[in-house]
Amino acid sequence: MEATGPKNPYIRSRGLRIPKHPWITTGRVRGALREDTYERKECDAVSRVVHAGDTVLELGGGIGYMSTLMSVKRKVARVVSYEANPALIPYIASVHAANAVENVEVRNALLTAEGGAPVAFHVRQNFLGSSMDREADPDSIVETVQIAQHRLDETLAELKPDVLVCDIEGAEADLLPVGDWSSLRCAVIELHPQWIGQSGVQAVFDAMQRAGLTYFPKASEAKVVTFRKGW
Repeated sequence: MEATGPKNPYIRSRGLRIPKHPWITTGRVRGALREDTYERKECDAVSRVVHAGDTVLELGGGIGYMSTLMSVKRKVARVVSYEANPALIPYIASVHAANAVENVEVRNALLTAEGGAPVAFHVRQNFLGSSMDREADPDSIVETVQIAQHRLDETLAELKPDVLVCDIEGAEADLLPVGDWSSLRCAVIELHPQWIGQSGVQAVFDAMQRAGLTYFPKASEAKVVTFRKGW
């Protein structure tokens, strides 16, 4: 019998190497990665507005896909990525390592208006279902950990980001209006109108307008909205 070689440990997606994982890269996620449709709207927006040399603040690091894409494909200078889910941090590191990404700093913390004491975060059997909401599915919780809170104003003063990439499951309506985003050249934000309503959507648009950014329809699609300075 002819010997077979080792299985490929990676999924190829948009030219990136995404490590296979028994709980993360399965089902629809695996299919989307292989078909280059994973986070397609955000990827399309980023490809239009993010430039080489940018400093990026990412809120909601997810599986590390977007930060890797911006590092490898857009040649940004630096990404600081906030991801609250501690169960995802080792996997994000493996994605970065697989693509020789060294300019992304992942912070396992929440970015909030006031900062303050650490808060409880509930890790579930399905990593992607983990959250601060204990009652969403209490029987699936495998661990509860304390996650640090970082003050938004201090982080913005430290980084002075050129770009904001934001997907924080509805928290955008509370967080974005309280920040000084004047350093931004552009922002790519996934809205969650099913949770924040019309008033929340309007609050996000108003926050970007105060920062001198204008809605950019050519890099927006459905719930992913892009803002930039100038035309």
